[in-house]
Amino acid sequence: MGRLLYICAMNLKAFSSSFINKFIYLKRVFGKNPFRLLDIGAGNHSATKAKRVFPNCEYHGVDREKDYNNTGEDFKLMDAFYEMDLTNLDFSNIPDDYFDAILMVHVIEHLHNGDEVIKGLLPKLKTGGYLYLEYPGEKSTRLPSMEGTLNFKDDDTHVRVYSVKELSALLAANNCKVLEGGIRRNIWFMMAMPLRIIKCWLSGKKLQGNIFWDVLGFAEFVWAKKF
Repeated sequence: MGRLLYICAMNLKAFSSSFINKFIYLKRVFGKNPFRLLDIGAGNHSATKAKRVFPNCEYHGVDREKDYNNTGEDFKLMDAFYEMDLTNLDFSNIPDDYFDAILMVHVIEHLHNGDEVIKGLLPKLKTGGYLYLEYPGEKSTRLPSMEGTLNFKDDDTHVRVYSVKELSALLAANNCKVLEGGIRRNIWFMMAMPLRIIKCWLSGKKLQGNIFWDVLGFAEFVWAKKF
């Protein structure tokens, strides 16, 4: 019985994780097939979340600090981990022309040279590979301040605002075509918003700004393919 409950819990978590924007796009392309994934910003148990949805992917993580909300179990699921400061633009330890997809989700806003970082990472992506970028858009600078970040300046590690137009031009100049981009409006997160609010109230916790991201248009994204 205990084993059955564990399996059900894991399946529920995998189902829930599959509605995350970055995974929605990967699922459209790869489904359950094996692929090589480079995840830029691999903290917060990212490997575990990715492997729940894509158990057959080869997962490589990159982060500035190895132990940013990761456990030993997370690292067991990684095929490789690269600890580095992205702003130094030294990516020589990461293999070139190797990955089928690169994720860079809520990373570039923390980098003063995020555009150069993206350019430096593109050689790691195989021809025909995909890139998903997500970050707080210009609209986030005009949203109310809230715990958990709703306004760009709520997080004092945010240093630069990027745009779909800027990133699309950058990618086009580096043999990539933007397939889709704009303000993130995840319908699943919007539908779940009332339940998340009730959960906060019942648990006595403060409402978090990220609950309202999709309704208020906090984040932008770019989905591109390398040619």
